[in-house]
Amino acid sequence: MTGNGKTVRLTMAQALVRHLANQFIMIDGEKVRLCGGGFAIFGHGNVTCLGEALYNHREELPVWRGQNEQSMAMAAVAYAKQKLRQRFMFATASAGPGTTNMLTAAGIAHTNRLPMLMLAGDAFQTRLPDPVLQQVEHFGDPSLSVNDAFKSVSRYWDRITHPAQIIQSLPSAINTMLDPADCGPAFLGLPQDVQGWAYDYPLSFFDERIHRIRRQSSDSDDIAAAATLLESAERPLIIAGGGVQYSRATAELTAFAEQHNIPAVETIAGRANLLFEHPLNCGPVGVTGSNSANSLAEQADVVVAIGTRLQDFTTGSWTAFAHDARFIGVNVGRHDAGKHLSQPVVGDAKLAIAQLTEALGSYRAPSAWTDLAAEERRAWNSYVDDNIRPGNRPLSYAQVIGAINELCDARDRVVAAAGGLPAEVTANWRTKSLGSVDVEFGFSCMGYEISGGWGARIAQQENEPERETIIFVGDGSYLMLNSDIYSSVLSGKKMIVIVCDNGGFAVINKLQNNTGNVSFNNLIKDCNLATEPFAVDFEAHAKAMGANAETVASIADLKEAFGRAKASDRTYVLSLQVDAFDGWTQEGHTWWETGIPAVSDRSEINAARDGADESRTRQRPGV
Repeated sequence: MTGNGKTVRLTMAQALVRHLANQFIMIDGEKVRLCGGGFAIFGHGNVTCLGEALYNHREELPVWRGQNEQSMAMAAVAYAKQKLRQRFMFATASAGPGTTNMLTAAGIAHTNRLPMLMLAGDAFQTRLPDPVLQQVEHFGDPSLSVNDAFKSVSRYWDRITHPAQIIQSLPSAINTMLDPADCGPAFLGLPQDVQGWAYDYPLSFFDERIHRIRRQSSDSDDIAAAATLLESAERPLIIAGGGVQYSRATAELTAFAEQHNIPAVETIAGRANLLFEHPLNCGPVGVTGSNSANSLAEQADVVVAIGTRLQDFTTGSWTAFAHDARFIGVNVGRHDAGKHLSQPVVGDAKLAIAQLTEALGSYRAPSAWTDLAAEERRAWNSYVDDNIRPGNRPLSYAQVIGAINELCDARDRVVAAAGGLPAEVTANWRTKSLGSVDVEFGFSCMGYEISGGWGARIAQQENEPERETIIFVGDGSYLMLNSDIYSSVLSGKKMIVIVCDNGGFAVINKLQNNTGNVSFNNLIKDCNLATEPFAVDFEAHAKAMGANAETVASIADLKEAFGRAKASDRTYVLSLQVDAFDGWTQEGHTWWETGIPAVSDRSEINAARDGADESRTRQRPGV
């Protein structure tokens, strides 16, 4: 590589990596690299050129090798979540199946508004060797490749067809990932030949740059309108979503609730916005919520939705609120701020809360309302006390969660994902410290838990290496994607994995039964089998990947084993069997709309359909 003082000749891949390595951000007064490194499985589509460039910058941009491209990209998503969207990682894959493996993880990042940079191999731009290995041919459009599938799950998408293109495209991708309103995954398709083509890049392209994340103030008229609406409220309620944490506005949220005496409830993404012990924290809301939060939601006349996209698990498919309730949507994204005819307050949550506080002046919610909220909170906490109590029923998720909650350090991070555990963690976990819970339920992606835990651990160890990353995972999710147990051992990123084995996809079996259907193809025993069903030896499996592991049979045994897991110097897997039928949290749920057959020979299905039709009458109009 030679330069003439104004330009330097590099390959496209070298220039991409060099630019990425020179991007920084200030976090709490400390300058750190914007990109925390990346995850890579190399193949013919990314090893010879991109791999060469990454090797030469391996100190600035550490590269971790997972066992599957999907899981690596999930780890990158979890890293960004742990870093509150202030930093991101890249994930790279070869052309073909390696790249398509990342599609699911892109869906997680897109749905949850999280930054991740995907660098994917692509077919030769010249097309001279076409068709190449792993190339999917489209007879009528030779410009199409599997990479085009990412357009629906990327906030920024480009295919680099000339080395000069990254001078514009790479900064645009970075700006998208840092934009509070448009944040999400960025995808760059990198044709194999273009990666190695050289260009005389301007040296200024590689100047060190310190980024900042924009904080947008809200329009004063919107603030005034929101304040006027809230001042009229007799029964106001705050719904705190994940955007509160990304804005780093948890302190402002708490102060706002206290100053105006307004009860607050949390979404799944917003768990750990408030400490459990705070008297205005009235629990999680929605389908996987609490009696306390849902009772208040039914009665609220003005709802202040802060940093939430109001998905159906939060709103009970829009049956959780009174038809005449009014909404104030505080969100950095216009799309989310105006949902259901909300009075929009478009702007950064931290600034918007301060603006709204000033506009409200001395307003405080009536004491009768907060007294009712306190009563509902006490009743729910009493229910959870009994729900997590060992011996109250067959071994349950809630008992396991309660035991770990009791013993963990306040700053330990909890990770869970789709299946039965999101509801159980959301309902039963008692937050000891802010921002310490990651329940992936935006894209509801099973398999995220262990890979996400690995990514979270990489992020966590940068700041709090003495804390633990604790993963709750069911047997179904574990069997879907577990190979990053091996990755965590190899990389020295210790996790504690709690495997709750209930014999299959038990929560979907529960949904199947609750809608009048016969158990079919969810629990292992109800599948098409050629042998008697048997439990997987998760202990032996984890040990085969280098982890420490043990099987326990009771909550008392689990507590003792958790102490050994905390003391371990490597990933520790604890496995136990929980009940698939009677072990569920029974309270706290709102209705959730699912499709039910309009015609059936089963009376149970017909009864479920009639019940759904009745529940649907409580839905707010979809405007």
